[in-house]
Formats: sequence, C-alpha cells, structure tokens
Amino acid sequence: MKIAVPREKEIGEMRVALVPDIVSRLTKKGFQVLVETGAGEAAHFHDQNYIDAGAEIITDTKQLWQEADILVKVAPPGEFDGEAEINSLRPGSILISFLDPLRNPENILKIAQRQITAFSMELIPRTSRAQSMDALSSQANIAGHKATLLAAAHLPRMFPMMTTAAGTIPPAKVLVLGAGVAGLQAIATARRLGAVVEAFDIRPTVKEEVQSVGAKFIDIPLQEETNAGGGYAKEVSNNTQEVIRQVLTEHIKKADVVITTAQVQGKKAPLLVTEDMIAQMKRGSVIVDLAAEQGGNCAHTEAGKDVQYHGVTIIGPVNLPASLPIDSSQMYSKNLQTLVQYLVKDGEIELNFDDDIIDSACVTHAGEIRNSRIKDLLPSQESSVISY
Repeated sequence: MKIAVPREKEIGEMRVALVPDIVSRLTKKGFQVLVETGAGEAAHFHDQNYIDAGAEIITDTKQLWQEADILVKVAPPGEFDGEAEINSLRPGSILISFLDPLRNPENILKIAQRQITAFSMELIPRTSRAQSMDALSSQANIAGHKATLLAAAHLPRMFPMMTTAAGTIPPAKVLVLGAGVAGLQAIATARRLGAVVEAFDIRPTVKEEVQSVGAKFIDIPLQEETNAGGGYAKEVSNNTQEVIRQVLTEHIKKADVVITTAQVQGKKAPLLVTEDMIAQMKRGSVIVDLAAEQGGNCAHTEAGKDVQYHGVTIIGPVNLPASLPIDSSQMYSKNLQTLVQYLVKDGEIELNFDDDIIDSACVTHAGEIRNSRIKDLLPSQESSVISY
C-alpha cells in the first residue's frame, strides 16, 4: 500500500501532511511512503529526514500522484500553472485532505467524476471515538493560541499586571467570543500571559469549560436552541443575534482585546461586532477575527489584512496554523496516521459505511458524491450526473 505525500503549492501553506516521525511509524506497519522532494522544507523537515524514516523521495510530481494508493494532503487540490492537481490522481485511489466541501462543492464534484474516493478532514465527527483523527480541533488549538499572541504583539500595552516602583500597571482585559476549541485555547493563552479574560458562547453548555480555563462566562439567556450537536453551534435568528449584540456591547467597550471565533459550518460567519460597537472601543484596542475567511465576525474585517478603524486594529488572519508549521504538521500528521490505520486492515482498504467515522468523512466514492449537504449546494443536473 503506497501512501504519497506531495509538496503543498497553496500560497502561504507551510504545513506538510506527514512528518518523518509518523512516516517511520507507517513504514514499520508495512506501508510504502512516497514523499515529493521538498515537501517538508517549509515545515523544517528535510528530505534526508524522510529518507532516514524509510520514505522514498520522488522528484516527479505527476509520478508521485499517479503511484499513490492513498494521497494525503493539507490544502485541497488546486490548479497551478494551468493544470488541476486532481487530474494527476489515478481513478480508484484515495484522497485524504482538508477539502472545504461546503464552500467548494464544485471541487468535490470533480473529484467524484475522477472516480476517486475522498475523505474530507473537516467532516470527521467530533466524537470521543474519532478524537485522535479530529484535525479541525488539532488545528483550531494552534489557531486560538496564535490569535492571542497576535493580539498581544499588536496591543500597545502589556497583558499582565505589574507592580513596579513607578506604580502598578493593571492587566489587559480580553474578551473571547466563541468557546469552541480555538476559543478555549485563546482563553488559556491569554490567562497564561496574565490577562483578565471574559468569554461568551451561544451554547450555555460550555460555561463550565470556559470557567475551567480561567475565564468569566457571560450569561445571555436566549429563547431558541443554539446547539447543533457534534460540538457545533447552530445558526441563530437575526433577533437572537441582536439580543446578543446588545449585551456584548458593554463588554466590548471595556475590552482591550477581542478575539472572535464564531463559525457555522457551511455558512457565512455571524456578525458579532458591529461598526458601532468598534467605534465605542478604546483607542489602541485590538480585534483578532478568526472567522475572517468565512466573512468575519466583525465589521471591517478583511481576510489577510490589518485594518484600522476609529483607532482600533482589526486583524483578519488567514490560515494561522500554517504560521506554526512544525507543531501543526506534527498534530495533523498524527490525525492522518490514525485515520489511515483505521481504514486499512491487513493491507486492504475497508470501507464500512455503517461506521459513523467513515460515513461522515467519506464525501465521494464510486463516482458519486455521498454527502447530501454537498449535493444540495450543486445545480440538480450536476449533482445527479456523474462522469465515468
């Protein structure tokens, strides 16, 4: 069974799908691992590290893709120099990667038409059984940590309280909106840096988790169901969003830093911080919007840019895990190893679609799109006609 690791070509993507340590574990399990030359360089893993781990280095990109039984990636297959990467993958092979399927259903259709079985790492269920495969969570941990460091670097004051001969400096006040994996890690990092932290999430069930990492939870009684299950928040009505904004305005006015993490799978990110709310913040305050790529939780957020509005710095980071490629690659690599070993039994791929992990994550198989949410995003004639 050949596992192929290509070099990521997406701009800004510094991660690699498999690190040498995981390659070594897989080769000891009987897998043959092919690594494209330079695949790990951006993450500080050199070709020789992979050779020492038992991998074969391949210089011809197309050869690597065509020989793969299982190809593992970080970013979804793209188009470079006028050629679509997915066309290099032979029919019948398996692709495992982040695929962003609910925002790019057309790409999923192309993968299905190529007769490729694809697993989307975004759709691994958030269950205890699948925890070691949950790449969204592993990468969100890194994003939450880095978001707090970005805020600290841009804030024109220190996070911790300091008592000096020149007087006492009070701690910075940090507000985290959204208490998923990224939000909880942002809270934990801010607390380690000495800030006073508040947090809000529309799911009241996360209150104890927020308190366990040292933040005060902001209670806002809501009149509708807010939990979508599987560890995700539900999209709420405009009326509920307005109630939330009214309460949060007072907290945002007092904050030195606001970190927003609220996202709903397959939907535009909810607007939590309006233009009027920003205008009431203290000059020099910082907002880090982790939902920038989904449209942003904050007015004036621009993905990949720092924006100044009324003296407030609004940071819209893109792909934060890639900025810490050593740790993010190691964590993602472990997620992939667990999934690959879950799929392969005695050297053969076993696709049991009665299994919730395989059923949830497998988006294409035998020329068909398996996920109904992805099908619904495509024109009916496209989602029902599959090329062979």
